[in-house]
Amino acid sequence: MIVKLSKPEIRSYNWLIWKIALGCLAFFILIIALTAFGVFGPLPSFRDLENPKSNQASEIMSSDKKILGKYYVQNRSNVSYSQISPNVIHALVATEDNRFYNHSGIDFGRAFTIIFYNLIGKKQGGSTITQQLALNLFSERSHDRLTRIRQKLQEWVIAVRLERNYTKEEIITMYLNTVDFGAYNTFGISSAAATYFNTTPDKLTPDQAALLIGMVNGPGIYSPIRHPENAITRRNFVLRRMTEEGYLSDGQAEEYKSKSLGLNFHPSDHNEGLATYFRSVLKKDVQRILNEQDLHKSDGTPYDLDRDGLKIYTTLNYTMQQYAEEAQKEYMKQLQQQFNQHWRGRSLWKSVPDFGMLMDQGMKRSDRYKSLKQQGKSDEEIRQDFNTPTSMNLFTWHGNIDTTMKPVDSVVYCKMLLRNAMMSMDPTTGYVKAWVGGINYEHFKYDQVKMGTRQVGSTAKPFTYSVAIENGFSPCMQVNNVPDTIYNYGKPWAPGSNPSETVHGMITLRKALARSQNWVTAHVMKEVTPQPVADLIKKMGVTSNVPAYPSICLGTFDASLYDMTGAYGVFANEGLWTEPTYLLRIEDKNGNLLYDHKARVVQAMNPQTAYVMTYMLKGVVDEGTGWRLRSKYGLRNPIGGKTGTTQNNSDGWFIGITPQLVTGVWTGCEDRAIHFRSTNLGEGANSALPVFALYMKKIYANPSLGIKQNIDFAQPKSGINVTLDCNAYGQQQQETAEVDNKLGF
Repeated sequence: MIVKLSKPEIRSYNWLIWKIALGCLAFFILIIALTAFGVFGPLPSFRDLENPKSNQASEIMSSDKKILGKYYVQNRSNVSYSQISPNVIHALVATEDNRFYNHSGIDFGRAFTIIFYNLIGKKQGGSTITQQLALNLFSERSHDRLTRIRQKLQEWVIAVRLERNYTKEEIITMYLNTVDFGAYNTFGISSAAATYFNTTPDKLTPDQAALLIGMVNGPGIYSPIRHPENAITRRNFVLRRMTEEGYLSDGQAEEYKSKSLGLNFHPSDHNEGLATYFRSVLKKDVQRILNEQDLHKSDGTPYDLDRDGLKIYTTLNYTMQQYAEEAQKEYMKQLQQQFNQHWRGRSLWKSVPDFGMLMDQGMKRSDRYKSLKQQGKSDEEIRQDFNTPTSMNLFTWHGNIDTTMKPVDSVVYCKMLLRNAMMSMDPTTGYVKAWVGGINYEHFKYDQVKMGTRQVGSTAKPFTYSVAIENGFSPCMQVNNVPDTIYNYGKPWAPGSNPSETVHGMITLRKALARSQNWVTAHVMKEVTPQPVADLIKKMGVTSNVPAYPSICLGTFDASLYDMTGAYGVFANEGLWTEPTYLLRIEDKNGNLLYDHKARVVQAMNPQTAYVMTYMLKGVVDEGTGWRLRSKYGLRNPIGGKTGTTQNNSDGWFIGITPQLVTGVWTGCEDRAIHFRSTNLGEGANSALPVFALYMKKIYANPSLGIKQNIDFAQPKSGINVTLDCNAYGQQQQETAEVDNKLGF
């Protein structure tokens, strides 16, 4: 039955509907007003809107203006609007908010359409780009329904404020700088372009832009790495929307849809990329500087290296760093094969003294042991765990491998891996150009350039000869190559011979250093005494303990590769020790200078002594233990250096000098008790020198680096009064003897 309403009743119902509608509107306005006044939670202030907080990665810049790496919680680097390809802007607007340029933060027309779609079961997102930016900048999306409603109201208010205070270009730039792109914690269009296509955001093509924008609403499900089919489907949808909005023609869209993903995947990770060890050491230095200098932001809070987008300018050269890492990998792969073959069929338990103790120490240093200890496991339970096969990821020179083995066996495996480190620097400026602190940062995080110290062996011999030259000795002076005994505080010390003691009878100091003769070196130490040698070593920048004992002439003290390479820089830099420098300055995200490094310079020896020592060190390469540089690797340029091999071949060293570069290389196992059993394989000439040689060959093959082969070490401006021609020196000696005889001496 149909009831006919009277006109008064109709007016009454209409008024009721209007009251309900007006009441809802008033309630909505009230809720918005309460939200704006922060009743439901604090909103960002105007200052916050002007300086939106986002976790921006700090960037490490090389000397050739390339990014070596980043420190971050979120891998994010900001770019300006002009640095973003129009293809990215078009893809974003077409897909996410096609009325972006027409609304003021909230698109109510779209919102009501989206509500309708959701009611009929088609889930759609109704947030504008500005609203999404508000969420990205100021809160995390809650999964609680009531909290999400409050967040939505706050997003509306913030979106309107953003629109009032920023241009459309600024809003879209902030959005693209903050959005999540999935893999390896990648945030922002700059990091996304570098990670997925190894390019910059201004060079992104329409199909690349479509792929990245397609990931915005689902970086996991639309990941081109994990779900390539989903990524292609989503990319093609974005390309279709770009066509519908007039940004692409139908023909262009079809051409781009037919293309493959075309990824050039370069994930940014703290364990990957160039100079991983260097970045780790640098981070500690920067954090220390920020604390010691008491540097604070304008709001009074301390700088956060992982969040505040600092620019850290270093001396490392991107290309030279690449060459250093390539040289290490190329030769260490071969050397490890030699080492494995050398030990094949031999028991470490029988061959290595106290190997059980080394294993116990290795277990206790492992992350696995520490984790089990934190879980409250007993030593017996831990040993049982270490003897139970489990899934392991191991480093090899052919790439990481997944395997199943006992953790205790993995400890043995790691102890049998040769480690290697290298540092290269400009001796004049002290600028470090390349830094390779180990063989794989992901698996072995201990830096062997600066943090580690090892016995330096024969690389210490030039220090003793330097004191001798400073005291008037000549490189051409001849010494009988026989054992000698030195008394230090009444205690006798005599060096043993090494396999290189092949020159018998009278020998010049230059040839004795070239052939690394222990007996002659000890004789020179006896003449100059230990204290001046120890003093010189410290003056040349070695910071570890160097006791004034006669044995330091043979390198019985420990030092870092960093210090030793810096010390050899004195020979190539006319006697000046210039502090090895790798950090130049730190700037905030706006380019304001926070820190500027000033290197220390010390006159460690006189220029003549330094020049004579370069002449003696060239003898090592021309006719001594470094001969492989000439014969095997074909390096013909002026070059000097010194090999070093410690007791039982535990450490192999080579430090090479040229007028423009000084480079140190060290090789050895984690434990000194594990090593090559023959000097032929374990000496520095075999275990370290080849890495140097391969590195230098790459350097010289690239003229753009400016490292020239046709220049020699410069003579002191004051000239030299030391005879370097040993034939002339012999004639002078004979003439002096004849005069002495005539005078009755």
